[in-house]
Amino acid sequence: MSEGARVWLVPDGYLPERSTGDQRSHEAICVLNTSREDAHLRVTVYFEDREPIRDVEVVVPAERTRHIRTDMPEALGGASLPRGVPYAVRVESDVPVVVQHSLLDTSQEALALFTTMGHPAR
Repeated sequence: MSEGARVWLVPDGYLPERSTGDQRSHEAICVLNTSREDAHLRVTVYFEDREPIRDVEVVVPAERTRHIRTDMPEALGGASLPRGVPYAVRVESDVPVVVQHSLLDTSQEALALFTTMGHPAR
C-alpha cells in the first residue's frame, strides 16, 4: 500500500502558555501508518526567531497510529518545545504516512479542540 506521503508540513503550531481546569493545553502530531512496515519518522521543528530542532526520531509501528504530544519531551526524543512560541513542523518518513495536527486549547473555560491536516509535499 502507498497511502499517504513521505514528507508532511504543518506550518502552524503553538502551545498556549495558560490553561484552566484539569487539562493542560497541548498539541499532537497525529500519524497514521497503514503500511505493513514500521514508519521511521524524522521530525524537524522550526521557529521564527531561533534555530530549528532537528532529527527527532519517532517510530510508528506497521498498521498503527501514533499521537506525538508536542508538550512531552519524552515523545519528541527529549526535545522540549517552549510554550507561547509559534512553531512549524516537517515530518519525513521512510514509508508513506498520513499526518494531522491537533490542539486542545484550555486557555479559557470554553475549551477548544481543533485539527488540521498536514500538507503533503511532493
